Amino acid sequence: MNAKKTEHAGWSIQKLIYTAMLAAVAGVLMSLEFSVPMMPPFYKIDFSDVPTVVAVFMMGPVAGACVEVIKILIKLITVGTNSMYVGELANLIGVILFVGPLWILYKKLGSTRKAAATALTVSVAVRTAFACFTNACITLPLYAAAMSLPLDEVIRMVAAVNPAIQDLNGFIILATIPFNIIKIGLNYVVGQLLYSRLLAAHVVTRTV
Repeated sequence: MNAKKTEHAGWSIQKLIYTAMLAAVAGVLMSLEFSVPMMPPFYKIDFSDVPTVVAVFMMGPVAGACVEVIKILIKLITVGTNSMYVGELANLIGVILFVGPLWILYKKLGSTRKAAATALTVSVAVRTAFACFTNACITLPLYAAAMSLPLDEVIRMVAAVNPAIQDLNGFIILATIPFNIIKIGLNYVVGQLLYSRLLAAHVVTRTV
């Protein structure tokens, strides 16, 4: 009985350490962001979702959610915000829709590499749809309020970067959708490859 308790406690400590390490890596990656041509200045790509993908598949949804929350706190403490906290708020809102469906689909489909790829593909669509909603109804209005500008003025500022954007619908279609597909897709591809490598290494270690 004591041996089982010790083993369980050791696993809990190991899981805590792995989660903290992945969160630290995610925090650093979130700070290494870069702009995308023809996109609004507050739309930046980073690879901070990669450690979260690994955490969800390897340790479960709680670990993945912890990585997401901690990475945002790390960035705010070390770098600050360049979006008046609107981008960070959007990230927090998306945590549940990111981690929850990803884990549920992964487990339901059999916890295999194919299941992981399928879950990630579905998650791209879910997160992109949610991003459209949050940008139109939450983050863009908040961003405009933080700048003390009307929403139409913010759209005009975006139009200066991409003249094809003339209104909110154009912003969603020409900026939000392609940006999220690119950013999430890149993170998921890298995360899937890394997870597959770790899974293969784990299998090899167990068979040796």
